Amino acid sequence: MLYHSTNNPAHRVDLKEAILRSLPPDNGLYMPDTLPVLGPDFWAIWRELSFQEIGYAVAHAFFHEDVPAADLKSIVEGTLTFDAPLVTLAPGDHILELFHGPTLAFKDFGARFMARLMAWLTRGEDRELTVLVATSGDTGGAVASAFHRVPGTRVIILYPKGKVSGLQEKQLTTLGDNITALEIDGTFDDCQRLVKSAFLDRELSESLNLTSANSINLSRLVPQSFYYIHSARQLPAGVEPVFVIPSGNFGNLTAGLLAMQLGLPVKKFVAATNINDVVPAYLRSGDYQPRPSAATISNAMDVGAPSNFARMQALFGNSWESMKGKIEGMSFTDDQTRAAVREVKALLDYEIDPHGAVGWLAARKFRAANPGNATITLETAHPSKFLDVMEQEIGKDAVAIPDRLAVLAGREKVAVQLPADEAALREWLTK
Repeated sequence: MLYHSTNNPAHRVDLKEAILRSLPPDNGLYMPDTLPVLGPDFWAIWRELSFQEIGYAVAHAFFHEDVPAADLKSIVEGTLTFDAPLVTLAPGDHILELFHGPTLAFKDFGARFMARLMAWLTRGEDRELTVLVATSGDTGGAVASAFHRVPGTRVIILYPKGKVSGLQEKQLTTLGDNITALEIDGTFDDCQRLVKSAFLDRELSESLNLTSANSINLSRLVPQSFYYIHSARQLPAGVEPVFVIPSGNFGNLTAGLLAMQLGLPVKKFVAATNINDVVPAYLRSGDYQPRPSAATISNAMDVGAPSNFARMQALFGNSWESMKGKIEGMSFTDDQTRAAVREVKALLDYEIDPHGAVGWLAARKFRAANPGNATITLETAHPSKFLDVMEQEIGKDAVAIPDRLAVLAGREKVAVQLPADEAALREWLTK
């Protein structure tokens, strides 16, 4: 299959170029020329399939022309070594727990799949691959874990100074070996801008053999569509889910749209954001106005210029009417988010992180306006990654810290300080 740029359909490349180069030279995003659909044979049995079998079917639909079946099956099985269970809090109120992977965040699904696919695409080559990634919190940790000590790769993670939680930062800055963290004096949007500038510098990109692990890379999104189908099959037959997605860069929601394109029946998507509500504002008005991001307690969603918006537009034929017909946008303040953390614990005896709390607020609001619907809220990270907020709202020691996160607390942070300047990043990279 060939892949084209959202900015120029005539610019088309093969799978290896789309995945390893990540970003077209025109600053668009790669999309497959043909969006696959899973056939009736799959949908006749999908509720009886395992998570791994669903993952393989989806991956095969996208990549079977380029990756042999046995290799693709191995990639999927190596990715899905942990579950994504659906938890029911109350009738119609479901939580999809996506934090059971090694770094306790939904990004583990995409990062692990991508690392394995890239290893397959570069098999037999002796040139080092440089993975350049921007993170607002969880992406960096998942990518660092997925690529740690992988031969032939080095990983460079840009993160905004003072704008990730303490334990998130330790996940980025304590592994060492082939992982380097750059602490940028700016916002996540600055980090994302710097990464894009490096890719658009074709001389630099070629000389360093750059690839991206952000959701601008299509191989991050395909495996995230696995768990939409996996969760929907856990509902009673005939129930079309309303997926509520805490959203920042909108890769997760785009993955849900890909699942729907594959044939999954979805009643509605709800894009739940904090005060960085660029997409909900667009869904209300039709006017897309990116702006500098503002810091919140749901830091992974602090994005003012979501890169995957271009893919969302492409999937709806650049039609505002079509997009707002399928996606509803809602935004909430930090005060509302804190109240939701307390309420979910007090009423439902469930610890929900600040990002999931934003989603839960949106799910409750949607069900109030649309009685009888079943919402699935994506809980994207374990609450222990945001201990400062959780302890303020529900008490000290209320959230158990899993061992794989607790061991990081005493490790020394190692990070390179850089300004939010393209020339400074280029100079550091070329050194």
